[in-house]
Amino acid sequence: MTEIYAILSRPGPVESAILSELSPPFEAKRRLAGATTLRWLEGGEGPPLVLLHGRGHAATMWQPLLPALARRNRVIAIDLPGFGHSSSSLFSGADPEAALRFFVDPVEALLVDLGLEEAAIVGHSLGGFVAVELSLRQRVRPRRLVLIGSMGLGPAMRTAARAFFRAVPERLARALGPSLYEGLMGVAGEGLPPPLAALEGELLSTTGGKGPPARAFNALFPMVGPAFHRGERLGEVGAETLIVWGDRDVVFPSPTAIAAAAAMPRAEVSLWPDLGHCPHLEDPGRVGPAIAGFVAGSS
Repeated sequence: MTEIYAILSRPGPVESAILSELSPPFEAKRRLAGATTLRWLEGGEGPPLVLLHGRGHAATMWQPLLPALARRNRVIAIDLPGFGHSSSSLFSGADPEAALRFFVDPVEALLVDLGLEEAAIVGHSLGGFVAVELSLRQRVRPRRLVLIGSMGLGPAMRTAARAFFRAVPERLARALGPSLYEGLMGVAGEGLPPPLAALEGELLSTTGGKGPPARAFNALFPMVGPAFHRGERLGEVGAETLIVWGDRDVVFPSPTAIAAAAAMPRAEVSLWPDLGHCPHLEDPGRVGPAIAGFVAGSS
């Protein structure tokens, strides 16, 4: 029998306010995916578009982009296993392949169950790695990919970011409180507007600590040496791909994006010199239309 890790959580006041703003057309849904219960936000009509957030975030972090995307797409923004309000299986090992399966298997099961095998996928950071792995497995065959500051494209990861994530952001957020924690945002979420910075702090401060997903995430990179990646298999990714990167990214250096695009048969790079690891959230007014246009096939 598979053991399930679940923290009974409800949206906090910051997230509740965002959910109210998004409804309608967005509504929260839940479904069992394998041994995991996933929450997602769904709204809009048109070609399906799946959004996969980064480590410690949730579907609601896409709030600045959701209304515009929903005007042309059926948008499905998923809480990754163990984050947001999704449950997860337990994880206590150090095997990076098992860690990647921890995040990918439930998402794959949900997409197949919902008939979204050919949906376009936008993935940020950890969500980008999940999107790449889904494409390589080929049970899900996304028509288009957008990879934003994505993990898994190459071995490089900055030392400060490794130390920050090893310290466990959830632990830091609870210990320091919102104001002091925001002083550390230069590693994981530089430049976030105040509402999203507050949401991130609220998500990270959830009682219970998010232990299994934090351990699975940390298994994907050592403190020194190459991070776990799929760089040698990027030539197998057949989807038309846009790689979005901030040149000031303090987690993954921008040459990773350029090398990944060169290795993929149908990829291009959108490099933003004044933005960091979350360019779509730091400046959604500029980056959001570029993503929406690519997904729609107009750029």
